[in-house]
Amino acid sequence: KYKPQLYIRDGCASFPAVNAAGEITGGLKGTKDIEGCEKAPLGSQMYGRSTWYQDKWAMMYAWYFPKNFRGYRAKKRHDWASIVLWIDNPAVEMPKILGASLSQQTLKPGKLAFIQMGERNHESYQKMTQLPPMAFVGTKAIPHTRIDGTYHDLIMWEQLTDAAREGLNTADFEETKVPFNENNFEAMLEQAWPF
Repeated sequence: KYKPQLYIRDGCASFPAVNAAGEITGGLKGTKDIEGCEKAPLGSQMYGRSTWYQDKWAMMYAWYFPKNFRGYRAKKRHDWASIVLWIDNPAVEMPKILGASLSQQTLKPGKLAFIQMGERNHESYQKMTQLPPMAFVGTKAIPHTRIDGTYHDLIMWEQLTDAAREGLNTADFEETKVPFNENNFEAMLEQAWPF
């Protein structure tokens, strides 16, 4: 019902991160910018997980990208981006959207390869309780946009095989974290809390 669209202006398409056997993608070398990642050969995916957090229903949506970008330049393998949509109650006929939190890269400031204009936001999520249209732009962070994106196949945490969940729980994605796995989900919701 609340599945977000993904608009990619610059950067890689989202790729599957894991298969049913629990095998994790190796990503792509962080060179040659978007070469090799403009389209996902096996199709793009979006992962989801939801739960009650404090007194709100939290729905996290996450995308995996095979390259990590700094500015518009590919620098490393692997990137994860996510949003958390906060609603009042999924069981009522017309749930109310209360807010959204859009992930930001949480890199050390010294590792940024471009000049920031204005203050750097060191929080993991951009938080808001009044919602503009939003979608994903690039692979650095998730800002909102007024441009329509694409819906991707949504795979919920509970729909993954045991092997796939175990793979996501134990995989090393280098500098980026799987936001919805057992190790990170609760901490990411805490960081994303906008109220």
